Amino acid sequence: MRITGGSLCGRQVLVPSGVIRPAMDRMRESVFAILGDLTGCSFLDMFSGSGIIALEAASRGASFIEAVENDPLKRKTLLQNTTRSSVRIQCRFMSAELYVQRAKRIFDVIFCDPPFPYEYKWVLVKAIAGSALMKIGTRLLIHRPKEDFLYCAIDNLILERSKEYGRSVVDFFIFSC
Repeated sequence: MRITGGSLCGRQVLVPSGVIRPAMDRMRESVFAILGDLTGCSFLDMFSGSGIIALEAASRGASFIEAVENDPLKRKTLLQNTTRSSVRIQCRFMSAELYVQRAKRIFDVIFCDPPFPYEYKWVLVKAIAGSALMKIGTRLLIHRPKEDFLYCAIDNLILERSKEYGRSVVDFFIFSC
């Protein structure tokens, strides 16, 4: 697996053992092209796995980055991979739900890539929308299987776009107030 763009473009990233579904190169390139220049932005990578999304954000100029991962089997690889960045990537090893409950920092961009079988993704999205992580203009992205779509609106989140990548979709939300 490699970083697809920015200052770290082409650098190889280790893949942790265990169950993992790394974001495809094509999807990462597209998502970050849509996000544009991240210079000076804060970025949160939830369900970080290998840390590839956090590294893509660092490569494209994000200045404050946190990676959240709960699986202890991914810890060593995530820590090794994040050392490849010149920007410090803060790693938090806890559940996404606990991280959201304890949130004190506001982010410009939040990327949420839960395992596809994870049943509580929309509950988590609602919790994020109601947390201290968001400000007006914060973008929340969720990577999900195509068949797992949101049935109703979430207060304060406006769906900007949905982009399909094979059997998966990334939804781009923006926090309105």
